[in-house]
Amino acid sequence: MPPKKSNWSWRSRAARGLAYQVVAIAVIAMIVWFLASNTLHNMRVRGIQSGFDFLSQPAGFSIGESLFPFDSAESYWRAFLVGVSNTLRVAVAGIFLSTILGTLVGVGRFSRNALVRGLCYGYVECFRNIPVLLHLLMWYLVLTDLLPAIQDAWHVGPFFLSKGGVNFPVPVWHPGLAWAVGGVFAGIAAAWLYRAWARRRFEETGIARSMFWVPSLLVLACVALGWLAGGAPSLVDSPVKGEFAVENGGALTPEFLALLLGLSTYTAAFIAEVVRSGIASVPVGQGEAAAALGLDRRLEIRLVMMPQALRVIIPPLTNQYLNLTKNSSLAVAIGYPDIVSIANTAMNQTGRAVECIAILMAVYLTISLLTSALMNWYNARVAIKER
Repeated sequence: MPPKKSNWSWRSRAARGLAYQVVAIAVIAMIVWFLASNTLHNMRVRGIQSGFDFLSQPAGFSIGESLFPFDSAESYWRAFLVGVSNTLRVAVAGIFLSTILGTLVGVGRFSRNALVRGLCYGYVECFRNIPVLLHLLMWYLVLTDLLPAIQDAWHVGPFFLSKGGVNFPVPVWHPGLAWAVGGVFAGIAAAWLYRAWARRRFEETGIARSMFWVPSLLVLACVALGWLAGGAPSLVDSPVKGEFAVENGGALTPEFLALLLGLSTYTAAFIAEVVRSGIASVPVGQGEAAAALGLDRRLEIRLVMMPQALRVIIPPLTNQYLNLTKNSSLAVAIGYPDIVSIANTAMNQTGRAVECIAILMAVYLTISLLTSALMNWYNARVAIKER
């Protein structure tokens, strides 16, 4: 009987593979070290300062749009934080809107109504074949040229629409609103439990229950109960049209709206094709079986076609989410203060080009990896489980 081979023998394929990986990592690390050291040496020779110590220095510039207060006397790292928050703000909202619009257009491609099919087809072919930068410029021109001046702002109830953007009332913070925020989380938990119960009942009895309206009502009911438990605070900061601007309340600037609409409508065209191809990949017999069971077209799509199509849709959908996030870097073209705009300003003031670009790369890499991890988790959750 031949002696048993050692797991660490060179004849072991696993051992050789591990050795090759260690060598590859070492070579990559040496290349990175050489490039970094060579860059730092050349910068020292030319008298160019380097390092991230500038992040603690006063920024010296203001930011026109921010989720939290920022003053020019504050540090660069806080300015970068504002840029990250602005990037996440438009990315999250854009993913939400583009998913809804793209799904509706993708499903509409299978409508029995020729007009609906034609409109959905025309939307996809029109929007996906125009560069995204032109989308942003088009929406920005629409919002800044075609809308009325601030003095003649369109007024619908407490809302104002003008060249200055959209102004709307916002609630004034009160400790009692914390109960309403807690109601949001309680409502989400209740909606999740209801959907799980409704899914089990459908599998047992075949009776379909509402998977959207009832969960939505549960969330609203929990929010209302939390609001009442907190004392029903009702103080609202409403916008008021002044002589030169609409004052008070909340506001969405034309730069943010142009970026959001441009990215959403552009990405929705690609998501629509992803949804269409996913539904088309489901065998025709599945739809025929659903029709034989007496399901109408809406239930056929929701209960039979989409659950099976999701396994095909999720991977390319992740790519579209990543593309939308990275395309938000074009916001500098229309003056929206995202992370790229903040980095450009910091780069011009401090001369720390390598450091600012490294921060940009780290931010987009982190956001992309987190998005991929979340979508991979969801993809594994909806995947077919082998017995």
